[in-house]
Amino acid sequence: MISPFLRLALVLGLLSAIGPFAIDMYLPALPAIGHSLGADVGAVQLSLTAFFAAVSVSQLAYGPASDLFGRKAPLLFGLVLFTLASVGCALAPNIHTLVVFRFVQGLGAGAAMTIPRAVVRDVHTGNDAARLMSLLMLVFSVSPILAPLVGSFVVDAAGWRGIFWFVTGAGVAGLALLVFVLDETRPAADRAASTWRGSVGAYGRLMRDRHFLGLTFIGAFGMASFFVFLANSSFVMINHYGLSPRQYSVAFSINAVSFIGVSQLTGWFAQRFGLHRTVRGAVMGFTATMVLLLVVFTAGVDRLDVLAALLFVGFGFLGLVIPATSVLALEDHGEIAGVASALMGTLQLVTGAIVMGFTGLFLDGTAFPMVAGIAFCAMAAMAFTQMTLAGFRSPVPQVSG
Repeated sequence: MISPFLRLALVLGLLSAIGPFAIDMYLPALPAIGHSLGADVGAVQLSLTAFFAAVSVSQLAYGPASDLFGRKAPLLFGLVLFTLASVGCALAPNIHTLVVFRFVQGLGAGAAMTIPRAVVRDVHTGNDAARLMSLLMLVFSVSPILAPLVGSFVVDAAGWRGIFWFVTGAGVAGLALLVFVLDETRPAADRAASTWRGSVGAYGRLMRDRHFLGLTFIGAFGMASFFVFLANSSFVMINHYGLSPRQYSVAFSINAVSFIGVSQLTGWFAQRFGLHRTVRGAVMGFTATMVLLLVVFTAGVDRLDVLAALLFVGFGFLGLVIPATSVLALEDHGEIAGVASALMGTLQLVTGAIVMGFTGLFLDGTAFPMVAGIAFCAMAAMAFTQMTLAGFRSPVPQVSG
């Protein structure tokens, strides 16, 4: 029988994965969407940017709402909105309608991408929270492994519209998990002191908390590097390197395997070296790998095997950075976990959207702009790590046995 700890990780991971699934699954279809709707690359990428922008904005409302009304009610609203918008995407007659429904879809997905982190903070802190967060990431990260591959099969069988019907089914499944499996983790007694005015004040306190902001932006630029990869990899690997949509799905999934596998070691590293040391070491490895990738491509080496190998290593280090910084950022904010999770998510997604948009200005059909954008993100994450954690001296946890 599955333990309550693992059951919670499974449910939260599946709920968290609904939004990313709606991104990753349609990546192999981006060129086909452009061809079908008569849209250029920039217009098709706008459907991705609109989703990220909507998720960013909506999180600022879902966080306080989950502190005031409990975790389940805002999740229910968000998942219903997500599911209805997915139907709209499937029926979109042109690229403009698709972008609008993708924006609404993102408004709904914001709930599932914000509230599960607050649930983790409701029930655990410290190393237990890191272990739960890494397990959540395990389930969450199944999306970038399976979604592109599933998407390629769905496109072959039912066209790109079939992807959004599939995503609609995922939304319905998420609603079932929420209603029948997930328990409320913020009881009425804990909500009594929460107010909308207090939530606004909490946002102000967090914006003045340099430690919280530093950890948030370490994770933000780590995630932004992956967003740059998300937005550009299908065009680079399909159009530039000549991969088929299915081959691209496999290549994309390999990086997710690295991210997932290493993320499961977060609890192990945290127990032995502490979360702060784990973050510093992982960011250093991530930055060194991505800068090496930039140097290689700057020298004129434009090879898919080199790109894939170094991304595999770099995103493995990133698998330690994301869960560890999330736990540390929320550690001291249990009473406003929803607000803190929302602000963290918003700042991270806004950062990702800005970097994606900036990188898009330099697209030239090759992999170099994507590589340069990823390397920039890695160096920015390293800079925030130095500013936030360089002087921190946490004791190394004692390992029993």
